[in-house]
Amino acid sequence: MYSFSIKVSGDFGAIIERVTEALKEQGFGVITEIDVKAVLKKKIDVDRRPYMILGACNPKLANDAINADADIGLLLPCNVLVREEEDGSNTVAFMDPVAVLGLVEQDAVKELATRVRGMLEKVRDSLA
Repeated sequence: MYSFSIKVSGDFGAIIERVTEALKEQGFGVITEIDVKAVLKKKIDVDRRPYMILGACNPKLANDAINADADIGLLLPCNVLVREEEDGSNTVAFMDPVAVLGLVEQDAVKELATRVRGMLEKVRDSLA
């Protein structure tokens, strides 16, 4: 499995704000926001439910990862997905850094991935 998630009730925009604040409390900033619904509507005229990808980054940990493996930027940032489901509920899903960074066969990166996963699990748990 490459992710873990939680169902969150409320307004989609408010959920984005809650997730962003919870990430901030764990030392992450949102450095990218991809509004997939808007992009697909603009590019190929497809209507989708709200679907937002947030690129979360903890600068200190990202620097440590880059120092461990210069190519690790291909696996960064940690993506957090907020999507509206067919029934109107919302899911917040987190990329599992242990699964993704496990592709890098270095103990320092594996230890770092475990730390990051713990931080993202705290974000998830704070949304309950």
